[in-house]
Amino acid sequence: MCYLVLLNVCTSWSPTSWQSRPAVQLPTYRSQEALERVVEELSKLPPLVTQWEVDSLKAQLAEAARGERFLLQGGDCAESFDDCNAATITNKLKILLQMSLVLVHGSKKRVIRVGRIAGQYAKPRSDDFETRNGVTLPSYRGDICNRPEFTAEAREPDPELLLRGYERAALTLNYIRALTKGGFADLHHPEYWDLDFVRHSPLAEEFHRMSETIGEALRFMENILGVRPQEIERVDFFTSHEGLHLYYEQAQTRRASHCKGGWYNLSCHFPWIGMRTADPDGAHVEYFRGISNPIAVKIGKNTTPDVLLRILDVLHPDNEPGRLTLIHRFGCSAIADYLPRLIETVRRSGKTVLWCCDAMHGNTRVASNGLKTRRFDEILGELEQAFDIHAACGSYLGGVHIELTGDNVTECMGGARGLTEDDLQRAYKSQVDPRLNYEQALEMAMLIARKMSRLT
Repeated sequence: MCYLVLLNVCTSWSPTSWQSRPAVQLPTYRSQEALERVVEELSKLPPLVTQWEVDSLKAQLAEAARGERFLLQGGDCAESFDDCNAATITNKLKILLQMSLVLVHGSKKRVIRVGRIAGQYAKPRSDDFETRNGVTLPSYRGDICNRPEFTAEAREPDPELLLRGYERAALTLNYIRALTKGGFADLHHPEYWDLDFVRHSPLAEEFHRMSETIGEALRFMENILGVRPQEIERVDFFTSHEGLHLYYEQAQTRRASHCKGGWYNLSCHFPWIGMRTADPDGAHVEYFRGISNPIAVKIGKNTTPDVLLRILDVLHPDNEPGRLTLIHRFGCSAIADYLPRLIETVRRSGKTVLWCCDAMHGNTRVASNGLKTRRFDEILGELEQAFDIHAACGSYLGGVHIELTGDNVTECMGGARGLTEDDLQRAYKSQVDPRLNYEQALEMAMLIARKMSRLT
């Protein structure tokens, strides 16, 4: 009897079964009928990615879990609809390509490139409401939910924004595919990826020397073999976002066309669950357990070994290679106290996961001028500790998760230029969390690559 009950729990899943569980971090719409009409329209639109792309990523993530590849996952904390333009998209791709080139050079491993892009339009918030000058309005939850302006009209959740988010994601993906498959990502021409404002960076010369070294190696190989491998002229690039707005995710969930059946979330290749929605009994975990995508879960100081074991049981029951990535975020001062016991918990479970470090969120602080910021040295400190702790525990840190932008912003302090609090207001553009700018992100990649080269 117990076996039959368990079997029923494991098999009774549908794209809407999450609606029977407690759901948090979802906007409250004035008209449920309007929401349902939009979800129905979304469900009839073409998927944004294909199941074959998703399966390819899962296979690569399985290799990363075995130590054969390294995951670079990066992009905006929250995308804006206004940033759906050629220049912004190109700059994001440029920095991720440059970072991946640095990591390949330093780690001697193939790098999986995953952007927080083409769907990172919803953000969790600590409070449902925000008060300014005695006026209280709903919190801004990302462009797919409401608008950032502090007015009653802008902050009213609007289901039509789900359609606008789908359209922006489709436009972004179309342009990314054109760039990555059309020669823009050709390793023979890394100069395509240069950003004008970094020409005077202390790191520019080192990066260009690295590019020249790789170019010479490619030309030597091609001359010896007499061929020009197409894989060098184009790259795989995958998309990810936090699967926060479950109505949006539900609408893009489709049954597989191949013989294995199953369901895929085709709004992106690699959705993840944030810490605020990682309740094993909650709606988000219920939704994620039924999709065939590779998935990730954010874990941190509040993730107990018992909770982690339940997450593993629900989301990773078959120990499928490449299925589950655990993205840990603790903060520079706390990682040594919390990470080892969670590594040991996974080891005792017998499950194989890909470990990834998010060194951004645990190191967020508020500057004296009231702006949220992060310190470069604390982000780097958490990353370096993560590599050492995994090595000491007989584990492998197989990826990094970084909030960054290709724009010349001043949101995080430190780095080669030594940005301070006084610099923050000069070019602070984020509506939510502070991001590394292009120069800081490239410097971080170089320092990560040096760390990895010392460990091999």
